[in-house]
Amino acid sequence: MILQSQPPQAQLPQYSENLLTRACRLPIHRLSVQRQSVRMAATAKPGISLQSMVVKPPSHPTYDLQGVIKLALAEDAGDQGDVTTLATIPSDVEVEAHFLAKEDGVVAGIALAEMVFHEVDPSLKVEWSQRDGDYVHKGLKIGRVYGTAYSIVVAERVALNFMQRMSGIATLTKAMADAAHPALILETRKTAPGLRLVDKWAVLIGGGRNHRMGLFDMVLIKDNHISAAGGITSAIKSVDTYLEQKNLKMEVEVETRTPEEVHEVLHYASQTKTSLTRIMLDNMVVPLPNGDVDVSMLKEAVKQINGRFETEASGNVTLETVHKIGSTGVTYISSGALTHSVKALDISLKIDTELALQVGRRTKRA
Repeated sequence: MILQSQPPQAQLPQYSENLLTRACRLPIHRLSVQRQSVRMAATAKPGISLQSMVVKPPSHPTYDLQGVIKLALAEDAGDQGDVTTLATIPSDVEVEAHFLAKEDGVVAGIALAEMVFHEVDPSLKVEWSQRDGDYVHKGLKIGRVYGTAYSIVVAERVALNFMQRMSGIATLTKAMADAAHPALILETRKTAPGLRLVDKWAVLIGGGRNHRMGLFDMVLIKDNHISAAGGITSAIKSVDTYLEQKNLKMEVEVETRTPEEVHEVLHYASQTKTSLTRIMLDNMVVPLPNGDVDVSMLKEAVKQINGRFETEASGNVTLETVHKIGSTGVTYISSGALTHSVKALDISLKIDTELALQVGRRTKRA
């Protein structure tokens, strides 16, 4: 396909006029749009293909995904816009650019990247040969975008930053989820600030499950709560009272660190009605000098609980240990490394040079 050059225009594309020259000079708080359900924000954007939204983002009552995109673009644009692109690329030149996987892995962030391009310039056309969650190999072209070169280059880095991070998370999640079976793999709240939903979306794309989204959607009684409340029984009892008084119904999990604490939790639950739904078995996987792990304490705790509550193993979870942990019978395995130690998957976006030269020759720019 040969792309035609449009007649010269008096103004740059709408994105550069609106966001780069006006919004980027506003204080950060002025860039935020009204908060709404992220599910609505992610799916209501015009022009986003159904193929790219094969895995929907998790729900959050206040997270503004479109606002995150705007802020990412604004921090890139600063108060002058893309000075290099403004200086080198005429506003009317149209090109085609291809997304290229530069290493093997699970691709993720396709839907979010498409949202970035449409935020920059709604006239850009984005097509994909792969979908979120597909395994791609080095050298594979996974999609293309065509339209004004100016808009494509402005959106390029932000779109790729999201895709590369999300693909890295999804790739590790897929490997961990496969190895953990039949246990289910979870991430934690150890996500990049401001990217909580984006990181957790990538986990879903990789085949994992989401732990609590934040402090609001699940009670998780951890060691500091237990210490401040005066003990594990006191902490659970306080939660039961609070939820009853507030007429709240939500999952409740308590962290245990020893077999004795597991016994104490089970004893409390046997004596009274409780809202408890899950017991975390923290650091009951013991590293050995030879690099292996001892899961006997974890296995005994799971046996002791005997299906009365969901169980979650945490601590010393790696790609090498997760299969052994999963074989103990735990319901879930949580790993902060899925999001806090992510290695980005290398993906690039390259303009089709030959097409660009054809346009340049016709317009006497090359």
